[in-house]
Amino acid sequence: MKIVSLSAHFDGQSIQLDEPYPLEPNTQLIVTLVPKQISEQEAWFSLSSHHLNNAYSEEDDYPVDALKIANPDYAGS
Repeated sequence: MKIVSLSAHFDGQSIQLDEPYPLEPNTQLIVTLVPKQISEQEAWFSLSSHHLNNAYSEEDDYPVDALKIANPDYAGS
C-alpha cells in the first residue's frame, strides 16, 4: 500500500475521515495534530498590534506644560 495523506477530524469520540477511503482492518496509521489556524485578518491584527507596541512602548509621556499651543477642542484642556 502506498503512503497517502488524508484529511480527518476528531468528533469528540473518534477520528473521522473527511472523505471516504478504503482501509483494510489493522492498517497502521500515523496521526498528526494540526493546530487551529487563525484567520488572515486575525494574523494581521496580531502582527500590527505587536509592531505598534514595539514602536510606542518606549516613548516618553510629555507633560501638558511642554505644549506650546493648546488644542481648545481637546477634552482634557
